Amino acid sequence: MEIPHIPVLFNEVLETFSEINEGYIIDCTTGYAGHSIGLIEQNENIQLICNDQDEEALLFSKKRLEPYKNRVLFNQGNFEHVIETFRGFNIKGILADIGVSSLQLDKNERGFGFDSDTLDMRMDQTKPLDASVVVNTYSQHELERVFHDLGEVREYKKVASLIVNNRPFSSAKELADFLAKKMSKGKIHPATLPFQGIRIEVNDELGVLERLFDSIEENKPKDCIIAIISFHSLEDRIVKNYFKKWSKSCICPKDAFRCDCGNNHALGKILTKKPIVPTKEEIRQNPRSRSSKLRVFKFD
Repeated sequence: MEIPHIPVLFNEVLETFSEINEGYIIDCTTGYAGHSIGLIEQNENIQLICNDQDEEALLFSKKRLEPYKNRVLFNQGNFEHVIETFRGFNIKGILADIGVSSLQLDKNERGFGFDSDTLDMRMDQTKPLDASVVVNTYSQHELERVFHDLGEVREYKKVASLIVNNRPFSSAKELADFLAKKMSKGKIHPATLPFQGIRIEVNDELGVLERLFDSIEENKPKDCIIAIISFHSLEDRIVKNYFKKWSKSCICPKDAFRCDCGNNHALGKILTKKPIVPTKEEIRQNPRSRSSKLRVFKFD
């Protein structure tokens, strides 16, 4: 079957989980099963839980992983719920590649790309909030928040004002072309960061990521490796902060004269002092990998 996707940091992910020889590995964001196929083939004694909120992605992955069907469980749903769904399972690895999948970017009707004829951007198409609602109904103040807090757009007030004064927009292409004409040119397309903000708002991506971490912390999976691939600074900051929190042994206030907490609160250790990033060769073969970062933590 034709595989329309190149998984990022593939070899690095396999190396991260290479020593797991029992239990389950959860692929929270299975997509086209790029990482999943590598894990199931490499780790011969593990079972895999393949989770994705996109029905189309799961249908594709079921076909791709058919030879391993006795070792794979499939679950459709947002990854913020996956840990709780499989509470009680012997989870030894958790992988989340939290970028937009090629399935979503490349399908014109999904409304993620600059040339799309729709304005949608929902990862889960059963949800009511889509990009057209954000773009065409949010107040200027709300749009400023989206572009500043989620899109990291320097000229966030200008972008919000332009949209409010020139809407409605009926497609991603119309909006992208409009921003290209009105905004200053740079190294990236002028619509890149505004689209990032809209997409994150539509899918509550930062909230979902935080809730995933909260559920992992609540369950404290024993001897479990957590590997997260992020694609922009907002996501990476959340990953870094949670890993730092989990690795702290002393939780006394910074101004405490001495430690009174017992100095035994670390849940495990950070395995990546610095994030793992793609090689120049990977970026050449797959430009979408250029901003990816892999951070890894291991629970005791």
